[in-house]
Order: sequence, then C-alpha cells, then structure tokens
Amino acid sequence: MTLTGLKGAVPRAAAATAATAEDAVSGIIADVRTRGFAALSELAEKFDGVEQAHPRVPAAALREALEKLDPAVRAALEESIARARAFAAVQRPADVDHPVADGAVVSQHWIPVRRVGLYVPGGLAAYPSSVVMNVVPALAAGVGSVALASPPQKAFGGLPDLTVLAAAALLGIEEVYAMGGAQAIAAFAYGIPAGTTAQGGGDALEPVDVVTGPGNIFVATAKRLVKGVVGIDAEAGATEIAVLADHTANPAYVAADLISQAEHDPNAASVLVTTSMELADAVDRELAVQVARTGHRERVETALSGPQSGTVLVDDIAQGVAVCNAYAAEHLEVVTEDAAGVAARITNAGAVFVGDYSPVSLGDYCAGSNHVLPTSGTAAFSSGLNVTTFLRAVQFINYNKAALGQVAGHVVALAQAEGLPAHGDAVSARFA
Repeated sequence: MTLTGLKGAVPRAAAATAATAEDAVSGIIADVRTRGFAALSELAEKFDGVEQAHPRVPAAALREALEKLDPAVRAALEESIARARAFAAVQRPADVDHPVADGAVVSQHWIPVRRVGLYVPGGLAAYPSSVVMNVVPALAAGVGSVALASPPQKAFGGLPDLTVLAAAALLGIEEVYAMGGAQAIAAFAYGIPAGTTAQGGGDALEPVDVVTGPGNIFVATAKRLVKGVVGIDAEAGATEIAVLADHTANPAYVAADLISQAEHDPNAASVLVTTSMELADAVDRELAVQVARTGHRERVETALSGPQSGTVLVDDIAQGVAVCNAYAAEHLEVVTEDAAGVAARITNAGAVFVGDYSPVSLGDYCAGSNHVLPTSGTAAFSSGLNVTTFLRAVQFINYNKAALGQVAGHVVALAQAEGLPAHGDAVSARFA
C-alpha cells in the first residue's frame, strides 16, 4: 500500500472541527488585539465564569500556593524537574567556528530568544506537569524573560489551578497570568498596552517571541494563526497514543495505556496497531473490564469509540512500522519482540516508548523527556518541545582581505550569471 493509502487507512478525528474553530479563534484574536485587557476580562467571564480586573497573578498567590502544596506532590514535581533539567542540560547544540580557508571563519552560534510565552492548559484537568515541560527547556536555553498563562478557575477565585501556580513558583517563574484558550495565545503574540482593563488600569503585557505549550483545538488553531508573528513549538491538539504490538504484548498493559491517554479528552485518540488478532481480541476484553472501573469512564468511552480511535491489523511488523510512520503518532509505544530494534525503524513520532516498562504515563511525568509533542500527524515534520525550540542558529562570517580576494572572482561570476551585477561590484570595489 502507498503512503497515501496508509495515511487514509489509519483512524483520524473529523477534519471539520478545525475549520469550525478557525472562525471563532480569528474573532477572539482580533478582539484581544483591539481591546486588550478589557476583551480578556469579558472572555474570562464568558468562557471561565470568573470576573477579572487584570489577569496577572499576584506574587503572594504564587507563594501561598507553594506553601500549601501537598508534600507528596511537591516531591514528585521536584523529581520531575530534576530529571527534565538533567536531560535538557545535554540538549543544547555546540557553537561552531569553522575556518573554511586562511583568514576566513564561518561560525554558527546558538542564541536564546529574548522572551517566551508558555501555555499550560486547564480545562478538563490541571497540568502542573506541563509547567515543568515548558519552563525547564526554556530556562536551560538561557531565555531571560518567561511568562506563563493558564486558564482562570472559578473554584480558585479566578486564579489558575493552585498546583499549577505552585509548580511555577517552584521553578522561580514570577510572571503568571490567569488567561486561557485562544485569547491567551493572542495576548502573548501581540502584547497588550497598559491601561486597557475594564477598570482603566493595569500593567502592560509585553509581547513574546515564541509561544509554546499544549492545548485544545482552539489553542492549536490560535497558535497556527499567530505563527509568523511569533514562533511556535507545534500545533499540539488533543492527545494521541499508538501502540505497535505483537503476540508477545501483555493485553492488560496495552489496554491500560490506551485508557491512560483517552482520559485526557473525549477527542483523544487511542490506536492499536498489531500483527495478532488474538492480542486485539484480548485487548478488547481488557478494555471492557478496565474502562468500567476507570475514574473518567464517560470521557474514556467517548474517546475510544470515536473515529480517531481503533485497531489496525497488519500482516507483519514491517507493515506495522510503515503504518506507524504514516500515522506519525504523538506518543508511540513499541511492545514487540526485539522492541528496541523495531523502535529504531520508527522515523515519525513525537516520542517513542520502548518495551513493557516505558509507558506513556512515564513520559507524561517523570521520564526526563518532554510531553509537549506534535499531534495529528505533524510529527512527520515537527519535533517535540526541547531546548532548541528556544534557540536560534545565528551565522557569523569573518573574512580578511586576502581571504575575500581568493573568492572575489567567483562572487563576480555568480552575480553576473544571476543578473545582479551590483552584488559583484560590492566585492570588486574593495580591490579597486
């Protein structure tokens, strides 16, 4: 089967959702650009049910959230941070200074962006882990100005989830905003001048250079629409998991992992790719048992029964690998004989989890890897969040006169061939 055929055969969410979201998101972005904090205040009341004078979270609220954080949760966050920092520390590429000839040096230096806006979702669940995943690589890259946004919660008096605030405080992030959805992305991208709250006051929100973080279809659409004004990590929409398994896989483990991602969102995708009909049947039986006792049963059942989820039977592992590369999953588990060898043949995935004891849940929290990953097939051409997301490769060219003289004739010849004689003149003038 061709690549096009494989892409058409794998389960996908209905495409109409994104088109529907785009009209609404375009209006929200225009409203925030035009009316600033006043628009944010109205949108917070409309979508989150909270009254808001200004979205900036007070420093005292950050301190209090950390002071009241459950010790077990704090210990877990500290371990997650430590592992993420250890991995981030080795991700930064080395600067290169290369002498291409005597007196001629071409360099490439990695320079952090000036300011970033990090988005942490807060709809159906709170995600303090996403604070870690966004903040740690940004700080490891050397970003000097970091702002974070998460939706206001009625249960917390209009503040974001308190565990999210505690995680931000634990990482030393002081600039935090109670903003959610497409409006948060718009505020980061375009900035908001001072004095535009409904009450007529308030500090400005300075625009950022890069926006990162996962979110729902409205967040992903907003990121796509502001791309070019700012950089983005990826259009991370509803989560997805694919499991490539053979007859050796444990059906209870496979079912548990499919459910673990389905509980994120009714639109989450859970896909099993297998060579074994017996395994597929066993996983179905396990799903019936485990879904019945899971905490978010209705949400999980909706996700598992949607067009984005299902089982794909393949003739052999080679075909399974081809299907997985066509699908380009956000998370891909490989649970087969010689799992490491099979995983090495995967080219398209946000993250690959190898063997029985590397479940996606590990990557969500404490593996040291990043869980902000490309979805909806975009892993075929984009990467998960990492240190290089916040870096730019800047080239430096340093030639002396003799080194320029060695290639002056070549520059003139190429300039004339392209019909751009002034390019050649700019070099010749230095030797007149």
